[in-house]
Amino acid sequence: MNGVISGRHYRTGLPLEVHVNGGVIEAVHTLSANPHMADWPWLAPGLVDLQVNGGWGLDLNTLPLKPETVAGLSRRLLTRGVTSYCPTLITNGPDQLAEAASAIAEAVRTRPDIAGLIAGIHLEGPFLSPEDGPRGAHPLEHICPPDWEAFCRWQEAAEGLIRIITVSPEWPGAAAFISRCSATGVRVSIGHTAASPEQIREAVAAGAVMSTHLGNGMHLTLPRHPHYLWEQLAADELFGCMIADGCHLPDALLKVILRVKQSRAILVSDAVSLSGMAPGAYRLHIGGDVVLTPEGRLHLAGHPQLLAGSAMMLADQVSYLAGAGLVPLEDAIDCASLRPARLLGLPQAAGLTAGRPADLIGYRKVGGGGLEIQAVWKHGRLAAASKD
Repeated sequence: MNGVISGRHYRTGLPLEVHVNGGVIEAVHTLSANPHMADWPWLAPGLVDLQVNGGWGLDLNTLPLKPETVAGLSRRLLTRGVTSYCPTLITNGPDQLAEAASAIAEAVRTRPDIAGLIAGIHLEGPFLSPEDGPRGAHPLEHICPPDWEAFCRWQEAAEGLIRIITVSPEWPGAAAFISRCSATGVRVSIGHTAASPEQIREAVAAGAVMSTHLGNGMHLTLPRHPHYLWEQLAADELFGCMIADGCHLPDALLKVILRVKQSRAILVSDAVSLSGMAPGAYRLHIGGDVVLTPEGRLHLAGHPQLLAGSAMMLADQVSYLAGAGLVPLEDAIDCASLRPARLLGLPQAAGLTAGRPADLIGYRKVGGGGLEIQAVWKHGRLAAASKD
């Protein structure tokens, strides 16, 4: 698409014109201040969500998964400012994972309108810890050690779309598996783990680059000092992914992750199919009986202390982070846009600069320090003007 997008730069506040040619930013011109600019939207890079399981009743982990479900979820995410995301498949049987991965690949191959939204699949499991606590809501019967042949089968079904895999390095041979994944360009994330500090360090040395929802998927109690949370916080090589929904992590731990990880601190929604749904008791295809409280906390019905994913979308988590005073709004936006794009090696990581995809959000600032999405552009095309 070609045209001009006008607004105020999300960091400088200066009025600017973003010139778009063929869906790419051709030039960015800063303008002189004028009396009308107070009504202009703020412009920022589009959001990039590395972990989405579903939303609005659409579930990527309920089979049979149809390309229509993938497309519907993608379009809804776009209205909420997410211009790129990773559909996330959680632990399931080998055949079921292959079937779901194939459905996502078919959606990307056959639906050009949503293909550009999907940055790759995030495979969260089944190579996770079998222990209660670290395993979270992942079904124990499908948890297993890392298996290269199984992974290759799923990657083939996904037509090469798997870009992230969450692994617990506590398994024998995990470091070798991580190394093979990294050599193929797949980002390996440490998560749902009971690994020792030594095993965490081995995983980082083998090529692991991030931590899946750091601070969650853990034992309820840990040794005072030597444990996997400290070790991941201390590993400068790891991006630290956070769920900032007011339920998964206390503000104090969010503040610690932000300070320790700095430019490697990332927001992920971990949104599940119940995001956007009314509070109540539900039964999920994977996870079983769960409860969504009026406060937005989603937990296993029989274990209120164990969460079953997030019910808050990424833009709202940006608002939460800024509204809690943990970082300025512009830094919260970077946590959900430039930084995850950098981890995946996407060109959007350069932000509002010439030669990059014209993926933008227009928003207004609201009370409490947050934002309200007013418009979304994907490759320069106005994709949404929604307040839902």
